[in-house]
Amino acid sequence: MLRGLGLLAAGSALGLGVPHSATAAAEAAAGELAPRKSLAARKALRRLAEGNCRFVTGETSHPHQGVERRLKVAAGQRPFAQVFSCIDSRVPPEVVFDQGLGDLFVIRTGAQTLDELVQGSVDFGPLEYGTPLVVVMGHQRCGAVLEAVESLEHGTDLGPQLNRIVAALKPAYDAAMASGVPQDELVDATIRKQTALTVQALEADPRLAPLISIDNSPRAQHSRPYQCPPLHRTLRRAPRHPAGPLR
Repeated sequence: MLRGLGLLAAGSALGLGVPHSATAAAEAAAGELAPRKSLAARKALRRLAEGNCRFVTGETSHPHQGVERRLKVAAGQRPFAQVFSCIDSRVPPEVVFDQGLGDLFVIRTGAQTLDELVQGSVDFGPLEYGTPLVVVMGHQRCGAVLEAVESLEHGTDLGPQLNRIVAALKPAYDAAMASGVPQDELVDATIRKQTALTVQALEADPRLAPLISIDNSPRAQHSRPYQCPPLHRTLRRAPRHPAGPLR
């Protein structure tokens, strides 16, 4: 039986340093039961963090995207992490974390909304493949949340299907409103609440819950996210090309 699933929350302002236009970050929200699986989850998180830094600094390596890799994973897959994120075109997890074919299980819905069908997809990696790390990734300026907030505040009818997304996001909106954030911060606050509520829902999943152990140790409470090198230093090293017409 798989033991030691790492369940992590990624939020729009939590600190891996993705550009503000589409911020993705991660910090630990749960620990692991078994030391080996704990190590696997921590290594997976650091691998994602390092890939995110490459994305931020413009030094992406585009790993595992060649013909050799494609032929290798055609015979089988063993992703090292799973990312549950939004459908927004600006934050594809494979790009944001600079990963390639066979590296990640990825589930995407509007504002990472969760229902029973999506829950089955989230369960798939940890339960069937022993994936040691699950990341719930939110991002700033989420279009789905923006539309939902406007609908809830103005009573806009978005149609039967989109209204379901609005209804799914209402608990996060209510929690953000209750926190007393300024109006101009309401959308991003709703995104953060939605990310946290999604993590809570996954922690309550009876199939995942036995695999997760909350880490309340002092070391975990005071651990810092992986820090990228200063962006301005990297930009100074970037080659400068003379201005000219595009070809």
